[in-house]
Amino acid sequence: MSRIVVVNYIKSKTSNDYMNNVKIVNRKLTTHESNRMDKGFDELYHEEGIELESYEKVSFVAEIENRFIGCSSGLAFKNGENYSGWFHLTDLFVEKGNRSKGFGKLLLQTTEMQITSLGIKHIFLWTSGEKAIKFYERQGYKKFSEMESWYSDGSSRVGLRKNLSAISRP
Repeated sequence: MSRIVVVNYIKSKTSNDYMNNVKIVNRKLTTHESNRMDKGFDELYHEEGIELESYEKVSFVAEIENRFIGCSSGLAFKNGENYSGWFHLTDLFVEKGNRSKGFGKLLLQTTEMQITSLGIKHIFLWTSGEKAIKFYERQGYKKFSEMESWYSDGSSRVGLRKNLSAISRP
């Protein structure tokens, strides 16, 4: 269901007639509108001399005797053909029975080494929970943001980042 919100602007000496009665509708964008918005941002980036952003997915799977025990994955951002220097770690997961055995650290280190070899110098992620935050802090990550009461239990969503320039490339 769409809700229509009509915004009436106060007419000023510099106001154009089409601004006097703007209809703003609360609804999902159509495919055409979404494509036009994307193209508009691309045009703006081009006008400002900014190369278009894209990403490549990087992922690793940990296995024991062909049995999945965990994984890491994320997005290596690119500006044009070059990596932007930033990686978003979207997932680091270890099956419950294999936690606290070093697999998460190994997956994280493997991911960091791979992205460093691509020339990426910074990694960031979002997480929650005291155990996860302490795990990343032990790996050299620092908090850059906290959104209080993000989750239904009242816990925060925490942004962590790490400068990878100290990691030696293979």
